[in-house]
Amino acid sequence: MSETIEGLNVGARFLDRLSVEQRAQVRAAGRCLIVRQGDPVFSQGEHHDGIFIIDRGQVRVYYSAPSGREITLAYWTPGHFIGGPGVSGGGVYMWSGVAAEDCAITMLPSAVLRKLLLQMPDFALAMIDGLIAKGECYSSMAQMLGTRSVIERLAQYLVNLSELYGIDGGDSVIINRKVTHDQIAAMVGSTRQWVTMMLKRFQNEQIIAIDGNIIRIKRLDLLKKILFRE
Repeated sequence: MSETIEGLNVGARFLDRLSVEQRAQVRAAGRCLIVRQGDPVFSQGEHHDGIFIIDRGQVRVYYSAPSGREITLAYWTPGHFIGGPGVSGGGVYMWSGVAAEDCAITMLPSAVLRKLLLQMPDFALAMIDGLIAKGECYSSMAQMLGTRSVIERLAQYLVNLSELYGIDGGDSVIINRKVTHDQIAAMVGSTRQWVTMMLKRFQNEQIIAIDGNIIRIKRLDLLKKILFRE
């Protein structure tokens, strides 16, 4: 969740400073995991024992409150690492990661990770780059949660979807990505019932149209007006 899509995928390039040989060395030191859609990669509260580099697929990272409510922190794509913020092991995972689609992942156990950080300065710098990118991402999300109303966050989420996945539908922008009301609620920090109600309101106001699983944005200007109203 962010006020712009600029920089959202910067962290996916954290290994770019390594040579081809160094990247191969990092991946050879890890374990290759195949995680099927819907299966956990790691779980909140479990003993922390390393990080995971996404080679293929997408992972949803989320926090579960004691009440059982969830908030999605991010959807991480190939090239990103997940399993932070700790990287040296010990403690527990602060949130959970679940495969949003079938994934291939390189798991770097904490002991292996520490060894690579000590032996390969370029990799240590790459990890710092990755942590900075994640810090900026989560700071942006905290800013949205703290300064934007829920309806503004919903409008921003739809605008972001249109910019990331939108295709020209003539008189509208078709969001070429399936999203459920539950997923939207977890992203904007609300409930499924509220999201359903607000999407219905947006349809009545001719801002969007929903045909099955397809969202068509008919008035992008009105969504943006919600974001910039005084």
